[in-house]
Amino acid sequence: MTYISLELGKPPETVAEAVDRLLVVLSDDQKAEIAAMKEDDLIDLHFGLGREIRNAFGLHDLGSKLLADCGTPHPDDGAGVIVKKLWDQLKYGN
Repeated sequence: MTYISLELGKPPETVAEAVDRLLVVLSDDQKAEIAAMKEDDLIDLHFGLGREIRNAFGLHDLGSKLLADCGTPHPDDGAGVIVKKLWDQLKYGN
């Protein structure tokens, strides 16, 4: 399944910006699917949504401001931070 399907332009620089961008590009069905997941199951998004976040948002780029805002040096972990914050927003509104 493809999650990020729109031309994104300049990558977000903060986790909050990344989540806001995802809320715009994800379909209502995708948002509902993510919101319905248990927190322990978010790892299942690693090779789908997580990969698309890493690539589309430039988490592999040297000096990525977004990766720095994630608080981790590893793109996979950074994508996990963004996915978790997205899930929190969809599930709890925060």
